[in-house]
Amino acid sequence: MTDLTKLTLSDAVDGLKAKTFSSQEITQAFLTNIAAANPTLNAYVEVTGDKALQQARASDAKLAKGEGGALEGAPLGIKDLFCTEGVQTTAGSNMLRGFVPPYESTVTANLWRDGAVMLGKLNMDEFAMGSSNETSAFGPVVNPWKSNASNADLTPGGSSGGSASAVAADLCLAATASDTGGSIRQPAAFTGTVGIKPTYGRASRFGMVAFASSLDQAGPITRTVKDAALLLNSMCSYDAKDATSLDVPTPDWTRSVGQSVKGLRIGVPAEYVIDGMPAEIQALWDQGVQWLKAAGCEIVEISLPHTKYALPTYYIVAPAEASSNLARYDGMRFGHRAEQFTSLDDLYATSRAEGFGKEVQRRLTIGAYVLSAGFYDAYYMRALKVRRRIAEDFDNVWGRVDAILTPSTPSAAFAIGDKQIDPVTMYLNDIFTVTTNLAGLPGISVPAGLDANGLPLGLQVIGKALDEATVFQVAGALEDAAGFTAKPEKWW
Repeated sequence: MTDLTKLTLSDAVDGLKAKTFSSQEITQAFLTNIAAANPTLNAYVEVTGDKALQQARASDAKLAKGEGGALEGAPLGIKDLFCTEGVQTTAGSNMLRGFVPPYESTVTANLWRDGAVMLGKLNMDEFAMGSSNETSAFGPVVNPWKSNASNADLTPGGSSGGSASAVAADLCLAATASDTGGSIRQPAAFTGTVGIKPTYGRASRFGMVAFASSLDQAGPITRTVKDAALLLNSMCSYDAKDATSLDVPTPDWTRSVGQSVKGLRIGVPAEYVIDGMPAEIQALWDQGVQWLKAAGCEIVEISLPHTKYALPTYYIVAPAEASSNLARYDGMRFGHRAEQFTSLDDLYATSRAEGFGKEVQRRLTIGAYVLSAGFYDAYYMRALKVRRRIAEDFDNVWGRVDAILTPSTPSAAFAIGDKQIDPVTMYLNDIFTVTTNLAGLPGISVPAGLDANGLPLGLQVIGKALDEATVFQVAGALEDAAGFTAKPEKWW
């Protein structure tokens, strides 16, 4: 029998429906892989083997009757940001260690409705704050890829590093993830996987531990573009419990993958050419343009003039919202409570100092500063105005183009510890991705090549709001043209 853990999600779903293998067989195969690899890669913070096999048996019973949902029997990994009823949810933080939700997030409830199996909870940067998965209270996740030039452990990106590492290392068929400034697309690019952030409001945020409410959006990390479409179909829905949820139908995006892109107009923004960008990133971008041109697309040079302000705008808006959202974790109402304290104020301060890691504390401090009296107008309100200008830049080009092509990241995966000394250098990893979050647009990263050291690089497609169909259409064309089939050599 084919190694079941190497199947795509789409092929696995088809095989399960054809009864070529059972859900129990493929689930056990993944649990075996996890047991062998997780001590090294640290992708899972909790493995729910008993629950997974119980769900697999239930799926096999449905499949035997010719019944079951769109994902019936398919084993998935769940980022530890999504609340799972009866299973610990920590958001990678000591602040929530031991928290077992009595309810289910809407995204995961949708997956269980469609028959998916939960293998466990995936590691992540603490409260999704990070670009390398080094801020987790459970320790860093290790990228299954290795550079030809060094044996150093590499980051899988963040904050969805556990999701990306698990998919790349065959520890699940696919995984849920979340994206606040690039936390789906950057890890996907670093691990040779596909990751899409849908339009803001497509997927419910109910039951997702909040970081920045106007930026956070759930999405999948998968092996192929078709897999991303299939999983996103299930993840998205209108939800009355989420005030930002969009009451719009969810199309079957798998139908868009493989459609001809002939006649589509693809924008190439001049502002995404940045100082110091590696030549191989530019070369891959140029290659992507040629691939789409050969497929019949019209290439249009465009300008997004406020792009240069996106990163500072993001790092004002996101910390400000985080400061507000995380104020609830004070040791009294929610979260870790210090055992030793001298007063109520000391209880708050000590609980938060013990519960939050350094990066979260840094961002909460920035957020409190920009929201404070005397600085609110100078920083936060000005950032909101610039955010509006960034969104208008996109509005101004949609009449001329159907989608936009850019690099996903400014580099390939870097070694764990390389950028920890300088937070600003770390923040620059989000330079190509934050604009879509600020504007609420869909964006996907597709693996498109390897750098000189044999590490994966990705190309990003950005689309109009609620036009994931075109994003998947263009992403499918890029995937076909790139023919990316590289996998990390197993060393773990």
